[in-house]
Amino acid sequence: MAWLSRYLPWTSNVMASSNDVFEITKTEEEWRTILTSQQFQVLRQHGTERAHTSPLDKEYGKGIYACAGCDLPLFSSETKFDSGTGWPSFFDPIPGAIGTSVDNSLFTTRIEVHCRRCGGHLGHVFDDGPKPTGKRYCMNGVALKFIGG
Repeated sequence: MAWLSRYLPWTSNVMASSNDVFEITKTEEEWRTILTSQQFQVLRQHGTERAHTSPLDKEYGKGIYACAGCDLPLFSSETKFDSGTGWPSFFDPIPGAIGTSVDNSLFTTRIEVHCRRCGGHLGHVFDDGPKPTGKRYCMNGVALKFIGG
């Protein structure tokens, strides 16, 4: 059945990186125990929170944005910007913090961003961000924890 998603990409609900081995692995039941239902839906099932619903979209204090699933630091507040999209956006991740994979869902090809340690789905990266990288890492706020500092 996996071959079918090559021709009908909308039929696949499996993350392209699902064959990767991550440093932190848990069963579905274990993830459901430690995550809220919304966090589980985004991080483990590749969902998307509604735009403008995360308080982290308008958080501009100094600190670190970490993975809500495993606490790995992912983005610094120094790289955050207001993209106007309704989701927390960054122009650069912390080196070595994220992984990417090709996402062929929704009748288009996008680059999915996931936590390199637990594989949790964070959002997508686009080529319409500010200098110096030109990237917009558009993240689901529910997939992140803000740690002020």
